[in-house]
Amino acid sequence: MGDSATGSGVAAVRIGVVTVSDRASRGEYEDRGGPAVQAYLDRVLATSWQMVGRVIPDEEGLIRATLVELVDEEGCCLVVTTGGTGPAPRDVTPEATAAVLDKELAGFGEAMRAVSRPHVPTAILSRQMAGVRGSALIMNLPGSPKAVRECMDAVFAAVPDCVDLIGGPYLETDPEWVKAHRPH
Repeated sequence: MGDSATGSGVAAVRIGVVTVSDRASRGEYEDRGGPAVQAYLDRVLATSWQMVGRVIPDEEGLIRATLVELVDEEGCCLVVTTGGTGPAPRDVTPEATAAVLDKELAGFGEAMRAVSRPHVPTAILSRQMAGVRGSALIMNLPGSPKAVRECMDAVFAAVPDCVDLIGGPYLETDPEWVKAHRPH
């Protein structure tokens, strides 16, 4: 599902997956975060979706421009970034994301750090966040595939309702993996 449209003539939902990594963008390091996000979405989404993927360096201006492009031009209703959320000087994904958001949704970052903390004491150093730009949800995740799964598991039940509330498309999940919570 992660790369094809439906056969029914209905356009697939577009989801941006952005790996933020200097080394992966130069081909020095295999991108494992982006494929982990894609695999997660393939497993949990029952809605047909099309991935709009990018692998970019840790450059704040480029991250901002990529997020704007994916939402405003590519029509993505969800953009998931992986990488650049730590405390190192080149980790600027949260700053770039905050600069393009209409609203921050602090609960996403809180939930992601809370689920990671029992497994990794340094989870408190991670700066995952999420927010809304127009009718799209943007989420920042760490770069590790294991952390991607843990963080997505912590928040994904709320993602479909969030996308509904901001005017995005209806996202269905496979209840065997994630039961979407829609109180609205």
